[in-house]
Amino acid sequence: MEESEIRDRADQGQSSPGRDKRDSSTQTDSRVQGHGPRLSKVNLFTLLSLWMELFPQEQPEEDDLSQTRGMGLVVVHDSKVVGLHCSGPELHAGQAAVIQHGARLANCQLYFSRRPCATCLKMIINAGVSQISFWPGDPEVSMLRPTSTNQSHSHLHSVPGCISEKATLDAMATEKLKSNSRPHICVLLQPLPSGLSQFVNETSRECDFMERATDDESGLSTGELFSRCPSLHTFLVPTSQQHQEILTQMHLENFCVEPYFSNLRNNMRELVEVLAAVASSTPEPLLPPHHEGLSQDIARHCIIQARLLAYRTDDPKVGVGAVIWAKGQSAGCDGTRCLYLVGCGYNAYPAGSQYAEYPQMDNKQEDRQRRKYRYIIHAEQNALTFRTRDIKPGDPTMLFVTKCPCDECVPLIRGAGISHIYTTDQDRDKDKGEISYLKFSSLKNISKFIVSTWTDR
Repeated sequence: MEESEIRDRADQGQSSPGRDKRDSSTQTDSRVQGHGPRLSKVNLFTLLSLWMELFPQEQPEEDDLSQTRGMGLVVVHDSKVVGLHCSGPELHAGQAAVIQHGARLANCQLYFSRRPCATCLKMIINAGVSQISFWPGDPEVSMLRPTSTNQSHSHLHSVPGCISEKATLDAMATEKLKSNSRPHICVLLQPLPSGLSQFVNETSRECDFMERATDDESGLSTGELFSRCPSLHTFLVPTSQQHQEILTQMHLENFCVEPYFSNLRNNMRELVEVLAAVASSTPEPLLPPHHEGLSQDIARHCIIQARLLAYRTDDPKVGVGAVIWAKGQSAGCDGTRCLYLVGCGYNAYPAGSQYAEYPQMDNKQEDRQRRKYRYIIHAEQNALTFRTRDIKPGDPTMLFVTKCPCDECVPLIRGAGISHIYTTDQDRDKDKGEISYLKFSSLKNISKFIVSTWTDR
């Protein structure tokens, strides 16, 4: 990868006048009270891919000396998430995407939590994707020789300077595929908007769970959040020397050249800190005994996906994220087993909206004509509108949303065939005049599970 390419990619998160008007125009005015910084699409897709790598597995992988690492993958088409995948006992994440989407991968953008191996890369290129981006750490065929077992989702310990022939040959093959392919294969790392890390940390700290966790530990720093999510360490490079050696084998030598290397490493660390703050502040949902839906760890994993989506909101005050999964009749060979993605979304103004085109006031202002409620597309509505597949009547379909569904969304949820709802009780049974939350409690024939309240934006 050329040095200029890495630099240009890293600078994409910095807005410039007239650039990508449709994407930037929907960002609300930062002067509006209560508005927080907003995740870029690249950062959102990257975080989702990193989190998918940690999707809970039904059984721990057997301890072996396999060099293949688990992978998370987000498939995007026209700026919409159409697939969330992870590695399983038999299929790599890239292979699972090819099996599920087939020729529909044409013109899609793929976000990997690691550089994919040659086996996956050749199939993905052949499918006609337009772009492949990956996290610049230890690749899918690991270049680090483990000295300990339990390698699946733990921080790796390695023998310094020891790279296997298999990893070297795979790196050569992936580089040759990259140089001869039509898709753009690159590292996409954008700097976070000013104040986003602090904003995520503060909104996570203020939830009940973090208050309880820090009762005896005043002044808990963001870095210490990793102690509550040790698996996130897998995305931080072990040492600068080892990282440089890995990148050299991956033909990314220029990534190590100052000043870009330190800037990009900082971008990587900030993204992982955001993920750690969100993950560590999300408690296990309190599910009843003999629960017929998902296990607690998978339900929590999906709730965190919804929380990440909420930080992409267009709403100047309240961020809401939603993700819909369905459970098939038979288990597959990928990491999500019986689950398949139906859709995901966040609350936003209609697609293609121009900057400040719609009102942004809440119900505290007197001028009702300038209030936002009649114009915002809710997270559940976006998830249903841009769903990747139809909901099958016989398959349990689960909605994870960071806020209690309002009266406007409840009929849509019922009509779509959602069978389970995982949400908080924020605003439940309230009538705010412009928007009410009265229908949720009386919703029939749908299993409802309330997650301990966290602070929504």
